[in-house]
Amino acid sequence: MTTLRALLVAGLVVVSFSLALAKLPMDDNAKAAAEEKKAKDAQAAEVAKQQQARAEDRVAARYIAEQKAMGKTVTPQMGPSSAPSAASGQAKPAEKSAADSAAAKAPTKQ
Repeated sequence: MTTLRALLVAGLVVVSFSLALAKLPMDDNAKAAAEEKKAKDAQAAEVAKQQQARAEDRVAARYIAEQKAMGKTVTPQMGPSSAPSAASGQAKPAEKSAADSAAAKAPTKQ
């Protein structure tokens, strides 16, 4: 019975020490490192988001060009989260030129 009490007390001491240590304020170096990591993660997330948007634009342009080559008219449907922005404005001329060049290379159906 005393062994069980000793283990419970030891566990309680470890948990309370961990909680107390977690509540201590960070030093300046740790704060700076945390802010730097946060900024780096935000930048990486933004880059990943832009790459995803460019990939989606390329796929959509290729699909539209393929459908155009087959003689079908495709009207892209924009989702509610797809608001035009400066980043997508830069991708549209590339998308358009890629679609035009793909359509020009494709044989015409007569």
